Amino acid sequence: MTTKPLVLFFAEAVTLAHVARPLALASALDQDQFDIRVACAPRYREFFSSTKYDVIEVHSIPVSEFLARLASGRPVYDAATLRRYVDEDLRLLTRLKPSAVVGDFRLSLGVSARRAGIPYIGVANAYWSPYARPEFELPSHPATRYVGQQLVSSVFRLVRPLVFAYHTLPMNRVRRQYGLPSLGFDLRNVYTDADYVAYADIPELIPTYDLPGTHSYIGPVLWSTPVALPTWWHSLPPDPPLVYVTMGSSGDASVVPRIVDALAALPAIVMVASAGASLPRELPTNVRTSAYLPGELAARRARLVVCNGGSPTTHQALAEGVPVLGIVTNMDQFLNMQYITARGAGVRLRADTLQAAELRAQAARLLTDSASAIAARRLADDMRRYDAGTRLAAIVHRATRQSHTPTLV
Repeated sequence: MTTKPLVLFFAEAVTLAHVARPLALASALDQDQFDIRVACAPRYREFFSSTKYDVIEVHSIPVSEFLARLASGRPVYDAATLRRYVDEDLRLLTRLKPSAVVGDFRLSLGVSARRAGIPYIGVANAYWSPYARPEFELPSHPATRYVGQQLVSSVFRLVRPLVFAYHTLPMNRVRRQYGLPSLGFDLRNVYTDADYVAYADIPELIPTYDLPGTHSYIGPVLWSTPVALPTWWHSLPPDPPLVYVTMGSSGDASVVPRIVDALAALPAIVMVASAGASLPRELPTNVRTSAYLPGELAARRARLVVCNGGSPTTHQALAEGVPVLGIVTNMDQFLNMQYITARGAGVRLRADTLQAAELRAQAARLLTDSASAIAARRLADDMRRYDAGTRLAAIVHRATRQSHTPTLV
């Protein structure tokens, strides 16, 4: 009897997004062809209840630590953390001996999978590719409060290569300790270091140039929280239009009450997935709330999606042909919304300088702007040509056919 190749997914549970994509991709693989396991920290275990594969517990740094490091501009992982990750990865890889590993922001796999001689497929966004050409802008940073956004942004454009180099130091230090060569001083090389890189994007939205043969697009990886619909869902009126609001697990939760207050003045029904954000007990009559909502269904019913600008929710919106208003905090969100606004399918606002009047005005415009709706529908047409599960399966087949010689016994 032929043994099915074991594919081990690592989900780095620092945000729900980095858990959702491995969950969706693991579920999309054919279980008749692959033996599938997922390694993840237990903090999002409520979303694993419907999975059909084994979930193995591994360590991830606390979400609060990850977000604090992002906000302060420090590397998200120091060398000690990366070494702990690598050692834990290696114990698991040695025990399970998978045919291939798929990781989403589990940066330690660039060391551990290579040391174990196992093909490593890294899932990333194309705007982090060394072969993309975005404009890097300063995200929300404490310095802007004291010096001013314009001056700090001007300085950032000059020192950005040095900032990226600083963020590569912990990984390069750990690689040296495990006998691997440096990745250089471009952070994008760290974020996309893998035997095969699978971009969870489409080139029609985020183009790249001169990609090597081991880099490819798989398309958006769509996943919704497996939660019951709230009681008010089926009584939503057909008019006025619906606005879906969610800041996810990596958005600035403190701005959610301001967003709700600003949007409640519009002639619209505002449905809010709070994800733990505090909301007033007394809400306007046109506001509906739930801790979580199934994002794809919510986006399908909405005429506008207001979110943190990250790729998971914006992909849900654009896949349904719905424009996006992204209220961004970190570099990842800035980059993602840069491309969406360039295509005319949304608007980007900074969380650190958010003004209720501007938010309300931009939301009102997007609700009635036919050009934005047309741009979003065109992107929806582009996205339909990509099936992420099928494309990932092709990469897995390719990876498991190649010969790897383990360097760790």
